[in-house]
Amino acid sequence: MTSKVTYKGKLRTECTHLRSGDRFNTDAPVDNHGLGEAFSPTDTVATGLASCMLTMMGIRYGESEGSLEGAYAEVTKHMAANPRRISRVEVDLYLPQAVPQRDRKILEATARTCPVWYSLNDAIAKDVRFFWTL
Repeated sequence: MTSKVTYKGKLRTECTHLRSGDRFNTDAPVDNHGLGEAFSPTDTVATGLASCMLTMMGIRYGESEGSLEGAYAEVTKHMAANPRRISRVEVDLYLPQAVPQRDRKILEATARTCPVWYSLNDAIAKDVRFFWTL
C-alpha cells in the first residue's frame, strides 16, 4: 500500500504517505463547495505533473553530474464542466541557464515522458514551456 487517505469532514482529507509518514491535507475548492484552505485533489494532480517532470529531469541530469538545484515550476490548472474535470494544465519550468544546450533538448524530452505525463488522460491538454533563465 502507498498511502492512506482519511476523510476529516467539511470536504477535507488527510493524505498520509505510509513509508515516510509525510502528510498533507486537501480541501474542496471554493468554486466547488469547499473552503479552499489547502490543495484540492485536482490541484495535487496538476502539481504532481510538474513535480514528476522536475524529478525525472533531475534523475536524467544527475547521470551526467549536473545539477538542477533551484529549478522550479509554476502550475496553472484549468477545469471544465459536465463532467467536472481537469481540461488543461500549464507548466512553466524555470531551469538553470548553465545547463549546456546539448543537454536541454534531452531534459525537455525527459520532462514530456515522465510517468505522470503518460498517466494523464490524453483529453487533458498539457502546455509546457521551458525557461532556461536561472
